[in-house]
Amino acid sequence: MATRNRIIDDAARMAGGALGTLAGFKREAEAHVRQQFERLLAGLDLVTRDEFEAVKAMAAKARAEQEAMGKRLAALEKAAKPPARRRKTKSS
Repeated sequence: MATRNRIIDDAARMAGGALGTLAGFKREAEAHVRQQFERLLAGLDLVTRDEFEAVKAMAAKARAEQEAMGKRLAALEKAAKPPARRRKTKSS
């Protein structure tokens, strides 16, 4: 009976050691994948969300200003245009 308990205890210790080793391997693999992913992202030269939102707001403002200037230019051109003159035609 003592032999069976010793065998079971040894098997349990071995299984626990194997699980501990696998857990350590899992942590190492995750750390390696995370490191590779961060290196890949750093090489892509991505912008932050704040930078993106700032540029998006600047572009929207520039677009609105450009449209307002276009309307103003059209009004100025219309006001500066002399009235069309009618040509006299010769009657035969």
